[in-house]
Amino acid sequence: MGDPVTGGSEPDQDRPVLRVGVVGAGNISGQYFQAVPRLTNLRITAIADLDADRAAAAAADVPGARIAKPEELYTADDVDLVLNLTIPAAHAEVAHAAIAAGKHVYGEKPLAATTAEARAVLAAAENAGVRVGCAPDTVLGTGIQTARAALDAGDIGVPVAATAFMVTPGHERWHPAPEFYYRPGGGPLLDMGPYYLTALVTLLGPVKRVVGMSSTAQQTRTIGSGPRAGTVFPVEVETHVTGVLEHANGALSTLVMSFEVWAGNLPRIEVYGSRGSLGVPDPNGFDGEVRIFRAEAKEWEPVPELGGYRNASRGYGVSDLARAFAEGRPHRADGELAFHVLDVMESLLAAAKSGESVTIGSTCERPEAVPAAARPEEQ
Repeated sequence: MGDPVTGGSEPDQDRPVLRVGVVGAGNISGQYFQAVPRLTNLRITAIADLDADRAAAAAADVPGARIAKPEELYTADDVDLVLNLTIPAAHAEVAHAAIAAGKHVYGEKPLAATTAEARAVLAAAENAGVRVGCAPDTVLGTGIQTARAALDAGDIGVPVAATAFMVTPGHERWHPAPEFYYRPGGGPLLDMGPYYLTALVTLLGPVKRVVGMSSTAQQTRTIGSGPRAGTVFPVEVETHVTGVLEHANGALSTLVMSFEVWAGNLPRIEVYGSRGSLGVPDPNGFDGEVRIFRAEAKEWEPVPELGGYRNASRGYGVSDLARAFAEGRPHRADGELAFHVLDVMESLLAAAKSGESVTIGSTCERPEAVPAAARPEEQ
């Protein structure tokens, strides 16, 4: 790995800049391409995609970025970190290629398609002396961090339980190529579960045991829009998953993840304590209102901002990694947290199949809280 260049925009002219090579220029990449250029400790230098035209279109919108083939990007002297935005089935392969070339890796969720693949990625990174980060970084925004600060301050007493719901009829209604959502590595749990489970672990700590049930109501799906509208494809994963998570602190979280529900009035996340309840905003976003109901109150009240990166977007976890690496401390959206979340999801699916509870083999530390009004290049 070459020496990081220095520079960037004010106020941090002398701060090392981590040079980022992006692999995968699909739908999610646009959010990173908008956010990363405004982060002073990151610079996108190269973009690769199996579709060369798509890579070229992305590079045209990112000043200073060049087009590269994936195999060239991994070994490039002007790349310090590989941002892995490929489909879940390719996450481990891309990560290994980057690590073998001595690059740090930050990937979209999940960390890999299976815990076996994910553990191999983390082991390779440890041997190579490079860092692994993984989405979601939405938990670093003001929404989840404000909720965490309220919990840590004891505002609702001792946490007893939580609920987390993500229900939709499915992504094929709007996505032009939705098949990967319904193949191994996809499904509502592995697709959207990382947002909710990472939030629950951030709020309540690691999970030690799970029980669950699952179903697949439809064996095929039909693309609903775009040039491939009407295309029918098979469903290979569970599309409705429900479970109960036992956290190490004793709290019980009830989780429902579904691609089978057309409408519902369910909260995204709520946490219930011995002295009140906390309403937590959508963990697929970075901000949103946190609400509290105290034992002595008569109604819900808004919670003022207590923590988190303001105006954050996808890519802030990469910036947080870059800052932590420069300072020699752990980054927040790290591989061990992502591995634990993947382990919980895999164990929940196993519990659903066996009908028995499953003890989680992994654990992780709650990441360091993000202070109020923080910027990733400052914390």
